[in-house]
Amino acid sequence: MFNRIETLRMASALTAHAENRQKLIAQNVANADTPGYRSRDLAGFADTYRSTPSTDLRTTRPGHVSGSGWGGSNRAVDSGGELAPNGNSVSVEDEMIRIAQAKKEFDLSVAITRASLSLIRTSLGRGM
Repeated sequence: MFNRIETLRMASALTAHAENRQKLIAQNVANADTPGYRSRDLAGFADTYRSTPSTDLRTTRPGHVSGSGWGGSNRAVDSGGELAPNGNSVSVEDEMIRIAQAKKEFDLSVAITRASLSLIRTSLGRGM
């Protein structure tokens, strides 16, 4: 039922984007001293949300693949940055900024979900 509400679908996609971005940031920090490692990041959520192709597959049996999670929002791109003498492009300071941005995305998705669910409860006459 809730997957038909575009606001909740968008909030769920934003949560997944923040999660995947946080994973990449953790990999970047873990490889901060690895020679030749290139820092990676995800494209912005606004750039990827509408550009992902619709891959909703019809599932008629429990064993079928639904196709959720496919699309361009999970593609890592080189985040650039200045190369160290060993070829590494990870800057811990830049990664700290990206962590704060990913947390902000996640907090926004939670706030949107809460507000949407509160609106649904109110419309059903079960206000908070």
